[in-house]
Amino acid sequence: MAMTTPASRVSGRPTRRLYKDLSLQILVAMLLGSLVGYLWPQSAASLRPLGDLFIRLVRMIVAPIIFCTVVHGIASVGEARRVGRVAVKALIYFEIVTTIALVLGLVLVNAWAPGVGMNIDPATLADSDTSGVQESARPVGYGEFLVSLVPTSAVGAFAEGDVLPVLFFSVMFGFALLALGPKGKPMVDAIHAVSQVLFKMIAFVMYVAPIGAFGAIAFTVGRFGPASLLALGNLVLMFYVLCALFVLLVLWPVAWGFGIDLPRLVRYIGAELMIVVGTSSSESVFPRLHAKLRQLGVDPPIVALVLPTGYAFNHDGTCLYFSSVAVFLAQAVGIDLSIGQQLGLLAILLATSKGGAGVAGSAIVVLASTLAATGTIPVASVGLILGVHRLLSSAFVPVNVLGNAIATLVIARMEQALDVPTFESELRRPAGADVTVDGGDLEPGRRDERPAPVAS
Repeated sequence: MAMTTPASRVSGRPTRRLYKDLSLQILVAMLLGSLVGYLWPQSAASLRPLGDLFIRLVRMIVAPIIFCTVVHGIASVGEARRVGRVAVKALIYFEIVTTIALVLGLVLVNAWAPGVGMNIDPATLADSDTSGVQESARPVGYGEFLVSLVPTSAVGAFAEGDVLPVLFFSVMFGFALLALGPKGKPMVDAIHAVSQVLFKMIAFVMYVAPIGAFGAIAFTVGRFGPASLLALGNLVLMFYVLCALFVLLVLWPVAWGFGIDLPRLVRYIGAELMIVVGTSSSESVFPRLHAKLRQLGVDPPIVALVLPTGYAFNHDGTCLYFSSVAVFLAQAVGIDLSIGQQLGLLAILLATSKGGAGVAGSAIVVLASTLAATGTIPVASVGLILGVHRLLSSAFVPVNVLGNAIATLVIARMEQALDVPTFESELRRPAGADVTVDGGDLEPGRRDERPAPVAS
């Protein structure tokens, strides 16, 4: 005699209460934050710590997660040759796509010309608001960039939280562990166990993600609100159009060419994209993005190698920001950059755009460093975009996250390291899909339930 089984059990998908959907929670929190920031702008400063606290909670765990996943990924590959092949493919892909982003930014800002006619004297912009940025700005050459890859100490790499030194140390440690062969297996297992603890910590942190998004967006609207949009609205409008064009003209064709349904992927990582809109930090979603890519069927070693490298070298949205805003500032202060000067700016950006990986607020310092390196555009002009930088970052950081998700899937396709049936099945799941890592729940209020057997 057959027993009646709920439809959700037969389908293998448990019925989920709508209010437990993290994407919806974050969306509601951002709408409420926008309302609070608009109605009570004086509360903006007091709400900012909510967003900053959430970012700190995640950043506290990012460096150890990068170390564990990269080391375990390399040690699990089984051969150094494959690691090198994956790394070369990834770096070539990153360089091509970021160069396209820089060129697209230059083309649109020259065509749109949002800063032409402003005729601002940069001497009037040198005040206390930009002094910290100017002090941090300095020309960055390829030599200095290479030196910055190597941390002064292993502990320092983790203490400072910069992705590049942590990644460098993790790669060296992973290759050394791989060279030990069977002797290193106990340590590989231990590192994998530690990574599961870290992912469980992220599950706890995600309970406060809506609160963090609420505080961050309330601060942005209350502090910079409608007035800032009116002041530099043309730049903001141009940049949002630029980000949309990059997704449509570059990322979508790339995704289509490798059999990736971009709209479904955007829906699948919708919660992560909304988090970074509010926090302006791609670091804040690194652990969840890592878990979701594995759940999509990407071979874990590929995710462990490509995603952290992408966070260091593949800043698609930030490259759009650098090229377009740098030329905008030149236009605003009345500097007519020649084609040669813009090509020189492009060459400098190819190096400086690799800095500040994933760290909230670092883009404006890297921009100032780029201007210092050109010697043509005054660094003080950065003060012009301080008021709308947060609005701009709310567009380019999600593009960074989406670009790195696509890059990981592309390399997985190249390496035939993608479980296609799992990938297609996961993308068809409802929005706000559960995120699990080796049986561990990474999403608040969710459990990865399996279909109940049908008795007869």
